[in-house]
Amino acid sequence: MIKPYNKILLIGCKGCVTVCNVGGAKEVGVLAATLKIARKKEGNPIEIDEKTIERQCDPEYIEQIRDVYDQYDAVLSMACGVGPQFLSEAYPGQTFLPAVNTKFFGGAVQHGIWEERCAGCGNCIIHNYDGLCPIARCSKSLQHGPCGGSAHGKCEISKDVECIWDTIVKKKMEQGRLEDLRKIRPAKDWQTARDGGPRKSIREELVQ
Repeated sequence: MIKPYNKILLIGCKGCVTVCNVGGAKEVGVLAATLKIARKKEGNPIEIDEKTIERQCDPEYIEQIRDVYDQYDAVLSMACGVGPQFLSEAYPGQTFLPAVNTKFFGGAVQHGIWEERCAGCGNCIIHNYDGLCPIARCSKSLQHGPCGGSAHGKCEISKDVECIWDTIVKKKMEQGRLEDLRKIRPAKDWQTARDGGPRKSIREELVQ
């Protein structure tokens, strides 16, 4: 992506990507050094300035580059996918590029390992499953029980993937509440999910 450019701003974020060791100040420094070395070896040196702001998903913080954004051929963002989009909307005259492939809403199950826990569907149902989400954690997002493909607590797509329905059923059995899963639940309203198009969240009491 940066091949055509000779001077770029590499901008990190102190939010989620810092916690995940993906796009904070440390990672900005490492990537900048790596790119400089690689380009120098190619005989095509590149000038890279580094900056890390509080959050790239908040207009008040991306204002911090207003005085400098146009001094570069392009800006490479190390935030999640929201960051370069917010930057691009704020400064339409500049080229913004993503350095991170954003995957999911995850949690750290151990140091250096994150697993998907939420699909952001906007209509949470985990209270029906003792706090476990079959939408995000079942490969088929099944809501009324497991499919016929799971075996020994693992999903049919991979032996490395937990069958969340196996876990849900075992938990209900241990609590003596298996009858909870015999209830016929209405079809999920997907209008709040991504299937309903781009979403917006509004807190009326906070809107000025």
